[in-house]
Amino acid sequence: MSDNKLMEKPYLKWVALFVASGTLLCCALPILLVTLGFGAVMASLNYNVPGLMYLAEHKVWTLTIAGMVLVALAWVIWRPNQHCPSEPALAAICQKSKLWNKRIFWISSLIWFIGFFTSYLLLPMHNFFDL
Repeated sequence: MSDNKLMEKPYLKWVALFVASGTLLCCALPILLVTLGFGAVMASLNYNVPGLMYLAEHKVWTLTIAGMVLVALAWVIWRPNQHCPSEPALAAICQKSKLWNKRIFWISSLIWFIGFFTSYLLLPMHNFFDL
């Protein structure tokens, strides 16, 4: 398979969104539920969905893998020498596809940042400002 064909896989953006969403499940969701007073709901989710505990216990790997997938997606989106076809109909589809790729990338990046923030920055900031 040629290098260009490998980079045009349409499912890569959805994989990035799915993997980045895993950071919300492991890191942001538990903090949000406990903060809002739904600790029993979080305990029930951990009991009934064993994958949540695995993600939470391995949040370093979860965030690292999600970050690497996002970096790969960013390279696919903004790599040099990308050209859309010269035919107007295909060029419009190509431009629309590129726009959606960028939107999905930024949504995935925001999800990843929320997970990273709640996992590693929220508690130190809370302690620093003595809230």
